[in-house]
Amino acid sequence: MLPFLLSLLLLTGAAAGVQGHDDAAARRTMEEFAGFPASDDGEGGRASPLRVDSESLQRQIDELASFSDSPAPSVTRVLYSDKDVQARRYIKGIMKQLGLSVREDAVGNIFGRWVGSEAELGAVATGSHVDAIPFSGKYDGVVGVLGALEAISVLQRSGFQPKRSLEVIMFTSEEPTRFGISCLGSRLMAGSEELVRSLKRTVDNHNVSFVDAADSAGYKIHPDDLHNVFLNQDAYFAFIELHIEQGPILEKEGIPIGIVTAIAAPASIKVEFEGNGGHAGAVLMPARNDAGLAAAELALAVEKYVLESGSIDTVGTVGILQLHPGAINSIPSKSHLEIDVRDIDEKRRNYVIEKVHKSAIDISKIRGVELSEFKIINQDPPALSDKSVINAMEFAAKQLGLEYKLMISRAYHDSLFMARISPMGMIFIPCYKGYSHKPEEYASPEDMANGVQMLALTMAKLSLE
Repeated sequence: MLPFLLSLLLLTGAAAGVQGHDDAAARRTMEEFAGFPASDDGEGGRASPLRVDSESLQRQIDELASFSDSPAPSVTRVLYSDKDVQARRYIKGIMKQLGLSVREDAVGNIFGRWVGSEAELGAVATGSHVDAIPFSGKYDGVVGVLGALEAISVLQRSGFQPKRSLEVIMFTSEEPTRFGISCLGSRLMAGSEELVRSLKRTVDNHNVSFVDAADSAGYKIHPDDLHNVFLNQDAYFAFIELHIEQGPILEKEGIPIGIVTAIAAPASIKVEFEGNGGHAGAVLMPARNDAGLAAAELALAVEKYVLESGSIDTVGTVGILQLHPGAINSIPSKSHLEIDVRDIDEKRRNYVIEKVHKSAIDISKIRGVELSEFKIINQDPPALSDKSVINAMEFAAKQLGLEYKLMISRAYHDSLFMARISPMGMIFIPCYKGYSHKPEEYASPEDMANGVQMLALTMAKLSLE
């Protein structure tokens, strides 16, 4: 079955308008591999050549983008909001159209399964997320969900029959927008007891609890139900996530596919300083205990220590800096920072965090302010892609005639946590100027078609192992 499928998949380049395929060479290679000539006409009991339905995929992406709390071209879709519920309904509808068996867990992770001939074996899974931070774009995560469903459709149209079941997952809340927790759904699936405890007391900025927010979206959660989200180590044979790169490397180098070898270790920190405040004109400079300047100094310290690491793989960001009371003529009495530090080297990242913490203590003493909070919200280890999945992805790229680059992911993905329960791999496709988390985010139909073909072929190969 696999040689036949491969010979069909290799014909998709011309049909889908994908550039860079040597179709004649690929056809000759696969004819030799399959042991019979490839056919375009569907005669002799064989299906007609596969093609990615790029028009349908783009239409679905555009339709999903319409479920947004901000005007086009931006997308805002926050966990358990009305727009999030509409998006969930839309994804489940496509899954059902494909004949997949659909289920949801307690927090709303959605699973669409194509049952294989040996369903008792661990399934091959794929998927991503569709929640979107405020005023972002319409491709982040979405390509990995709708593209995965198109990959299933591609395989179905080919006449392929999976041995291991194939499953598409739409993960709940990869973005930390509402409750400050990244990869909430996949983190729970991976068995995080710490997250279970946290969710029992977590509230959003409007003091709405996680349980109440879930209830408003139709998920009536009892705290004990959260353990039911946990998955066993043998639940999946492999997991592959298709995603836009969210960086400029592939586009800049003109390479259509990135094969991810590792995902950087992220850490999130909340910091608060408290000073005396006062009138901006009446309190003289020597007498001030300015919480705002303490925050500014710490923000610069983050940059300093990251650069001093000596590695280009170490990155740090102060993404949130809030001052209270927030008036132009008032000295800040409180400041709040949220810091993100990442590295593929966990030890090096943790050393940066230690230096930032020491700096925060020193700043508070020198400026006469109180360091009222320095809390590490999460400090996750890096994840390595499994060699067996990398091999399958490289095999697919070579059979499709697609140039690829081995690379690391510095962005957070659900794959980081799926790696804890399954062999994991990721496929990157280029995105315009590396833009992401902004309305200008864009992936071309040609690049998405390449990614869908890669995913389909990788899943097919792993399914038959």
